Order: sequence, then C-alpha cells, then structure tokens
Amino acid sequence: MTHAPDSSLSRLFDPQGIAIVGASATPGKIGAMPISLLLQHGYGGRIIPVNPRADTIAGLPAVPGLDTLDADVDLAILAVPAAHAAQALERARPGQVGAAVVFTSGFSETGAQGAAEQDRLCAIARERGIRLLGPNCLGFMNVRRNVYATFSPAPANGIVAAGGIGMVSQSGAFGAYAYSMARERGLGLSHWISTGNEADIDVADCIEWLTRDADTRVIMAYMEGCRDGAKLRRALAAARAAGKPVVITKIGRTQAGAQAAASHTAALAGDDAVYDALFRQYGALRARTIEEFFNLGYALDTWKRPPQGRRLGIFTISGGVGALMADEAADTGLALPEPAADAQARLLQRVPFASGRNPVDVTGQAVSEPGLLLATADDMLADGRYDALAMFLAAAGSSEALWPTFEAFARQMQARHPDVPLAISALFPPARRRELEQLGCLVFPDPSAAVRTIGAVAGLAAQAGRDGIDEAPASAPTPASAPADAPPLQDAYNEVQAMALLRQAGLPASPCTLASDSDAAVRAVAGNDMPVVLKVVSPDITHKSDVGGVKLNLRGEDAVRRAYADIMANVRQHRPDARIDGVLVAPMAPKGVECIAGVHGDPVFGPVVMFGLGGVFVEVLKDVSFRLAPFGRDDALAMIREIKGYALLQGARGAPACDIDALADALAALSRFAHAHRADFRSVEINPLLALPEGQGVVALDAVVIREDRPA
Repeated sequence: MTHAPDSSLSRLFDPQGIAIVGASATPGKIGAMPISLLLQHGYGGRIIPVNPRADTIAGLPAVPGLDTLDADVDLAILAVPAAHAAQALERARPGQVGAAVVFTSGFSETGAQGAAEQDRLCAIARERGIRLLGPNCLGFMNVRRNVYATFSPAPANGIVAAGGIGMVSQSGAFGAYAYSMARERGLGLSHWISTGNEADIDVADCIEWLTRDADTRVIMAYMEGCRDGAKLRRALAAARAAGKPVVITKIGRTQAGAQAAASHTAALAGDDAVYDALFRQYGALRARTIEEFFNLGYALDTWKRPPQGRRLGIFTISGGVGALMADEAADTGLALPEPAADAQARLLQRVPFASGRNPVDVTGQAVSEPGLLLATADDMLADGRYDALAMFLAAAGSSEALWPTFEAFARQMQARHPDVPLAISALFPPARRRELEQLGCLVFPDPSAAVRTIGAVAGLAAQAGRDGIDEAPASAPTPASAPADAPPLQDAYNEVQAMALLRQAGLPASPCTLASDSDAAVRAVAGNDMPVVLKVVSPDITHKSDVGGVKLNLRGEDAVRRAYADIMANVRQHRPDARIDGVLVAPMAPKGVECIAGVHGDPVFGPVVMFGLGGVFVEVLKDVSFRLAPFGRDDALAMIREIKGYALLQGARGAPACDIDALADALAALSRFAHAHRADFRSVEINPLLALPEGQGVVALDAVVIREDRPA
C-alpha cells in the first residue's frame, strides 16, 4: 500500500473524533483500554464505541458498525480479531474514515495466510481512502492533545509530561518500555507511535510527519528493518532540513541480531554497514545501547542548541576523574584545548595547588570558596575557545548546604554563556537535578556518560553546512539513460572497457590499450620511452598477480614482446580454462597511496559507495567507509576522514600529503555514476585508485564492472 511521501497524517495523529471498533466495558480487554485512557486523560474530541451488542459503553452511546455513524470520523481503532478486521473496515463508506489503527495480531507476522489477510485489509483501506497504522501494533499517543489510541498499559501506570520529543518504534514492546523510561527520566513527549507490521504507515512516514509537527523538536526512533530505503532517506533528509535531530536505535548489527529481527517482524534487517552510512550521511545519531538512546534524546531535548563544534572544556574538583573524562573525550573525537595562559595564571594565583590545563582541576577548594566555580568558568570561556563545558562535582551535589552555590552557578552560566552548553556530573537529588535541567543543564551521575553524550551530539552542527545532495532513487528504481558520450551498455565489460566507461563518467582513469597479440602490444608502446605495465585481461581471473599475469616497469619493444609471451604462458599454466581477451598495456603509474573505491547494489537502499586504503587495510583490517549514492564533496571528504588510515593520506613519516580534494571529487563522481546507472550495474570496483601527491590528482589503475543481470 503506497501513498505520496507528502500525504498528511494529521487526521490520524491529531483526530477530532475517534470510533473504537470492538469497544468493550470489560477492564483488561484491548477494546476497553483506549476508551478508559481517553476519558481518564481528558480527550476533547468525540468518542464513539462501536459494538453491535451494546447500546452504551463507559457511559457513551454505542453504534453497531462504522456504516451507522452519523458523521465522518478522523480515526477508527480496530480492536477486533484478525478474521473480523477487514469486514469491520469494509462497512465504512469511502471518505468516511480518515485513518485506522489496527491493534490486532495474526497478519503477515504469522505467515502466508496472515499476509493474504493483511493484503485484503490494505485493499479495503485503499478503496476507502483510509490510512492504516499497524496491524499488530500498540497504536499511538498524542500527549499534548490527550489522544491515547493505544492498549498499552504504560500510560495507565503514569503518563509522561508533554514535551518536544516525538518517539516512534517498530516494536510495540520496546515502545512501551521506552514510554516508561521517558517517564522515569523526566523526558517530555509530543507523540508516541508504534508501527507494528507497517502494512501502510512505516517509521519513515512517521519521522517525516514529525518533522512538520510544530510540537516536536527531537525525534527518537527504534528500527528493526526497512523495506523502502528511498522513503527513509527522504524522511531523514526532511528532518535535517527542518533542523530536527533524529536519534535511532537500529537492531540487527550482527548476523545473529539480524536473524532475530527477521524472525520477530519479518522485516528486512539489511546490511548494517549501509545503515551506518545512511545515518552518518543524514546526520542521524545512532544509539548502540538503550542507555545511549535515552542519553542522546535527553541531551538534545534539554540543550535547545547543541555544541557548535568539538572543542570541550573539562572542569573538575578531582584530578583523577578529570583524566578519566579526558580519555573519554579522546575516544569520542573531542578536542581539549588549554585555557588561555592568563586564565591559567589567575587560577593558580587563587589556588596554587590547582591545575590550570584542560582538564582544569580546581580541587576541593571550590566547595569552600563559592565564587571559584563561576570565576574559573568565566576565565575558560572568555575567549570563545570551547564549544561545550563538562563539569564534575562528585558527591558535593548531594549537599543541601552547597545547593545555592550550584544553582547560582547554573543561572549565571545560562545568562553569561548561553551558547556554550553545560553538562554537570554529580549526585544531585532528583528534584535538584530537574531544577538544573530546567535551567538548560545536562545532569549525569556518570562523568563518562556525560562526555560520550557530548561527543555524539557535537557533530550535528556540521550537518547544517553539508552540500546535501539528497537525490534518493524512486522506491522502484527505473533504468537511467547513459551520458551521450558513454560507451553503449553491454552484457560484460573487460578491464579496458570498464576503464573507458568510468572515464566517460568523469572519473580519472589511466589511459590503456587492449592488445590481442604481441605485435599489438608493441605498437601500443611505439614512440614511448616511459615504462609501461602489461596485465592479462580475462573475465575469469580476478587476482592477476597470482597467476603471473602482470609485468611491471617494461621499457622498449623487446621487453614488451617478452613480457607478453611470459604472461600468456603463465596464465595457460595456472588457468588453462580461463577466457583471455588479451593484455592491457598502460603507462606505469607514479608514486602515490593505493586506495580502493567500489559500488555495491543494496536491495533496500540502492547503490552504496565504499572507500578505503588498498592492500591489507581493506583485505584484513576492513578499514572502509560507506555512503549512499549520490552524494557531494562534503560527504566524500567525510567518508575519507572516517577511515583509520586517513593519516597515511595526510602524509606520514615524511611522505607528501595526498590530493584529498581530488580523491573526494572522484568518489562524488563515482556516486553520481552509480546513481544514474542504479538499475544497470550490480557492482563496480576500482582497485587501486591511486591518490597522488597534493595538487596532482588521482588516477584509477584497474576497474571491474559487473552488470545487474550477470549471474552471481
């Protein structure tokens, strides 16, 4: 069931009238819970119980079916067995019901018969213009409007405060847990949504709708899989454009986890590296644990403006804990610049046994000298060298006698340095912690968690300036026409043809010639006194060196002729069955750093571009990064910097720095080629892609292109 990506879900999530099909007055039944919650929490719209065996339920007039409603309703809740759900919805007139929430299980999650019943339900909804949430879901809550279209017991045990976090989960059980955790952590929610089987509305639809919701500032999502990668990309792009951060927990990071996800929801877990690339590309923060999920949501909700860079000031009363926090900062990529020299001097003048470097340790003197905290923080922040400040106060936070000092400090920091987010680590009582949070401070009992959270959110500001090529392919990719000067598409490409194809696509590829015999190889080097390389060209040989199929540093006709003969003899000896197109003749490449770039066709997200250093870095260490095609230079530069071997490209041990800008341009060009031909090629690999010294560019030395219809 598909709808345009901009279809409004406002009738669903902000309904003015709700019909509950299968309504019940019996406590504990799923048809009783939403009526009870709606009445208990003061929903202001019309509530219509639908039950053919009752005249009134919970004091409300009941009707026997949707066809007997006296007016249109925005929302129908289906709390009837799966076998009756389609029949109940079928009684609605076209246009009468805006949306339906289907609590019932027993659909696609149970097998083929359930999937067929789900398809029937979707067809009826489509005919009547009804959007579906579910089936097999816990429903949703609009906290600000007191809409409790759910049978979850979580709100019955206490409701969350209204706030700026929109929460959406594919799993009802996790969603209910997350609701309870939000209540315990004091997080305010705008919406809580459970999507279940996602027969129509999925997590991506909800994220995109929340980006347009005025009550939502932060989006938190729990995912088990994705069927429509293009839609999810559009949703994350919309969130980035709206300036609304997204925190995602995506399970299935390991093979065992992926199998568990598939067996639980029949959703596609996908390739985890691709999800990582997706989230990085669109600035979504991926939480690896439940604690991190809530820490990130908490930080983004409390700090209305996250750190604008990665420079952290650490301010502590314990040198040992300061060192621990510094270690965490290094692990998360945060910089720790020292305070200005005069600021350090002033601190040491006041407290000679303090440490004025970063971490700044004022020792326990801060407890006995109330003005020391603010004076030191003012000195640290006076010249704008920090993007965030993390503070450790140990057990002093539990002292009621010191509370006025800490409260005054937080108020003054907010007034004097509103653009520098503050996180305080201390053991504050819950009421005191909430007061500090209302002043815009994060409060953590664990200083390591505080620093990790700062490190995670500190990269969001950089997303605002990205080049933002967000051309996601249509949900069902269609063939794209090739550039006018590109070689015609064919069933298979040898290396020479593959290099020509990439060259026409704008990638810098080494000039090369295919020689079918030794005379042709000699003609290819005629008049050239530069060294050349000869490599066997065969669709059956991937590792040419392993079969003696490569000869390097050849000069002169005799050397080329002998090399050609040797290559043919070696290949016939090691691979007598191999098809041989001939031998590639190309100039020897200059010195540079060997990299690898490739494209893989992901079944959900389409072409994904990989980058890494060549040799052991990719084969053994798997030091690679990914981005979804297409993308621009900013994303290309980001994926280059992500690899652990980036220092080698910058120039290590006296080696010249590589032309990183040219490397980024080549990756961006490869991504555009991959996107334009997303229906044509299963994979592309350039290995090596040679990064030359700065200002000299890059050059592709070898390429393999595999058509989509080629057998695996």
